[in-house]
Formats: sequence, C-alpha cells, structure tokens
Amino acid sequence: MGGTLPLDPLPTKIICVGKNYPDHAREMGSEPPEEPLLFLKPPSSLIAGGEPIRVPPGAGRVDFEGEVAFQVGRLASHVREGDALDHLSGVLPLNDITCRDLQSRDGQWTRSKGFDTFCPVGKPVPISEVDLEKLQVETRVNGEVRQSAPLSEALFPIELLVAFISRIMTLQPGDLIATGTPPGIGPIVPWDEVEVTVPGVGSVASPVRAGSGAPWPYQLG
Repeated sequence: MGGTLPLDPLPTKIICVGKNYPDHAREMGSEPPEEPLLFLKPPSSLIAGGEPIRVPPGAGRVDFEGEVAFQVGRLASHVREGDALDHLSGVLPLNDITCRDLQSRDGQWTRSKGFDTFCPVGKPVPISEVDLEKLQVETRVNGEVRQSAPLSEALFPIELLVAFISRIMTLQPGDLIATGTPPGIGPIVPWDEVEVTVPGVGSVASPVRAGSGAPWPYQLG
C-alpha cells in the first residue's frame, strides 16, 4: 500500500459492485444483474493520488473504472436499509483498475483486479457534508472526459448495498464500498494520466507506468 494513503483507519477489505450501471453491463456484453454482483479488491492494491498505476508486463489490456466509493464509519452487521447511512462516514473517488484479458481468461475477477497499485483512492469527505442525491463520477484520461454519470443511474443504491453486504460479511470501520463504474471504460497505457473525480468531493489522479518483473501469463513449473 502507498505510504501516504488518505484513509484512517485503513480498510480490512474493499467491497466492489460489478455491473451496477445498466449501460456498463451492456457494454460488457451482458444484462444487468438481478442482485448486487460483489467482488473484493485486496487492501494491498491501494495507492494514494499521484502514485503510479503499474501495468504488469504482458498483462494485455488494462482499463480504468472510475467509481464513487463510501467509507464505513462503524461496525455494520445485518443492517437495515433505513439505517445504512448511519454506518458510513465518508465519500471518496476510487479507480478500479482491471486487467481485462485476465478477467476474461479467469472467469472470476480476483487476479485481474488485485494487482498492487490497482486501486487509487482520494481523500474521503464526511458524508454529512455531501449531497448524496447529486453525486456523480467523472473519469478523464489525458484530460479527455471518458466517463460521466450520476450515481442515481446505478441499479442498486448505497443503502441497499450496505444492507445486502452486511448480511454476508461484517463491515469494519475503514472498509470501502465501491459502487460500480458507469459506461465508457477503456484502456490505459504507460505514460497516460488518469483522473477520477467526484464533483463536490474530490479527485484522484494517477500517472500510468510500466511495471517490472516477469511477463504474464505466469509460467507454472
């Protein structure tokens, strides 16, 4: 994890929601899910703004996915939707970097989304200072807008997500919930600059650089 992360406390887990924007589900070749589609990113993938996203050698296509994320403020287990916001402390921008080739190859998403540096995050703003009904996310690559959508277009709102997730796993203070990415995802390559902004909350900007080490796919034996 980056040494200057703007998160206190640090999360025990990062819970992400796949295909939560119907148009994004369709651009990925599928219909929107009937219930929240969850996956986890490891805390070791976190970096702060300004730290580079490292593209693994031979990983193929690597995509940006700008998202609105929420920080858990207090323990949450079997929470009702009406009480969900009481368990959240902050709102922040998050970039769910994904190795698209590995995601397709594996059929599940742990490896493709779990590399070190694959989760840039901005500084949380207290939820009490944010107009939740006006939240939106924008992503720019080299200054060009690639994604722009209000959170209201998401299929499952944050209150439902907290209730749903907390019936599966206990949410700890500091945990992050990423609410999904809107349509417009696309590839980034070394020397690009990618920035995810949640207007009224903040931004996380990241340079893209080539990673080091042996190329993928990993050779067994």
